[in-house]
Amino acid sequence: MRLTEASVAIRPRSNWEAMDLGVLLARRHAGLLMASWALVTLPIFALLCLVFWDSPGIAMFVFWWLKPAYERLPLYILSNCLFGNTPTLKQALKAYPRLLKPQLLASLTWRRLSTTRSFDMPVMQLEGLSGTARSQRLAVLGHKNTGTATWLTVVGVHLEMALSLGLATLFYLMLPQQLELDWSWQSLIAPGQNDWMWLEHLSNGLYALLLIVWEPVYVACGFCLYLNRRTALEAWDIELVFRQLQQRLKGIAYALLLGAGLLFSQLPGTAMANPELKASSTSAELTSGPHLTPDPLGPHAERLQKQALSSQAAQQSITQLLDKPPFKNPETVTRWRLRDEADANKEEFTPDPDFLESLFSGLKTLGKLWESMETLARVFSVLLWAGLLALIAWVLWRYRDWLSTFTGRFGLPQRPHKLPPSQMFGLEVTPESLPDDICREVSQLWEHEPRAALSLLYRALLSRLLHDYKLALKSAHTESEVLQLVASLQQPSLEQFSSSLTLHWQNLAYGHRLPPATAKQSLCNSWRQLFEPGVEA
Repeated sequence: MRLTEASVAIRPRSNWEAMDLGVLLARRHAGLLMASWALVTLPIFALLCLVFWDSPGIAMFVFWWLKPAYERLPLYILSNCLFGNTPTLKQALKAYPRLLKPQLLASLTWRRLSTTRSFDMPVMQLEGLSGTARSQRLAVLGHKNTGTATWLTVVGVHLEMALSLGLATLFYLMLPQQLELDWSWQSLIAPGQNDWMWLEHLSNGLYALLLIVWEPVYVACGFCLYLNRRTALEAWDIELVFRQLQQRLKGIAYALLLGAGLLFSQLPGTAMANPELKASSTSAELTSGPHLTPDPLGPHAERLQKQALSSQAAQQSITQLLDKPPFKNPETVTRWRLRDEADANKEEFTPDPDFLESLFSGLKTLGKLWESMETLARVFSVLLWAGLLALIAWVLWRYRDWLSTFTGRFGLPQRPHKLPPSQMFGLEVTPESLPDDICREVSQLWEHEPRAALSLLYRALLSRLLHDYKLALKSAHTESEVLQLVASLQQPSLEQFSSSLTLHWQNLAYGHRLPPATAKQSLCNSWRQLFEPGVEA
């Protein structure tokens, strides 16, 4: 890839901005992308329709399943167009069979339903990776990008559905009105109507035409997501700046070198300005060689012999000075170290039998001591755990009243006690709302207000069933359901009284039929026998 010839600005972008760049890139080369896609996919679609003419759904499914094979051609075109090598339509179609060879089976089987297909395809096609290397590369590139690639696929699916419905609606709106009047949509979509099979093939054809526009955009967006991730990982923008700087300096580098050479050639101390010096140095090099004897006045020869401080004395003084602080700080350190192999070879160890016997006896004694220590440790462990459990139990018992205010009494979980309903059938059924003598109040109301008398007696019955018999009545129960619950108590007298009272109440409340005059005395006597046995009837 030649970054300096890229047709777009190479810089890190956000994922959504990278997809916008993909849309612009697909629009720039829309003619080439759409023409190549149509020349590849439409013949395949026509062939599938001919083979599966009686099953348009199968033809559409096979055409849709082969989409990863079609998408390799737009990716090839975009990857070349991006770096200034735009292929012609003939070159792209000629290269397409070669693009199908690598990993086609994997793309059409277990990778077919991958939601990151547009982002993963450049790794396989452009980098040529497969197997473990491909998985590792995708793990690096997919960091913070798989979510965007997945959303691209999800949005693409919904966009394809919306555009397909839009094209079908547009086709319907363009039909002549006379032809439309003769149609019935129920007959068009009715199963078993082979006369309208062409309609299914028409909808499949609209979908194939839709992909000519949408699929290059989908591939371009995934490709730009891939490029954006590589730009961030490999610092393409920084590399591009250095390459541009190199190209700027390359033009003037030769002029700078030539000017520097001319400048140094005019200096008086150079060999070119002093030919005699050059000749003498050359002769000296020729006369000094490996066959000549070395110079007796070498670097270690004694000098300054006629002075008070000769070179040898000065060297000794310098050496003594360097061996003292602060130049050297000798320190004796004693430490344990493992014996080297050389020392081991010098001193061979010969074991003493008495020493070995005493060593083994000491190990046996140490082993017995260790077993006793281990037993003692287990005893202490058991005692500590027992003490801890006893302490926890004592704390829970000591502060049980305080804990109960927050967590309730310890024990099995119990269902919360539900209060009986205060009203049923619009009637107040609490004991506080009832008079002390039910029968006397009913007798007083019966002559002038029989409805109020029966209401009072029925309320009193429901209240006794709730509070005395603890019957699980609910405000949603009907009168019949109340009678069924009363029957479960297996008390014939109570069941008979409840049935009679309920019948009179329903006739008056819903049918507006007054009970007979003898019903008052019968109901009051039954009430006293059931709930007031100590009172005379």
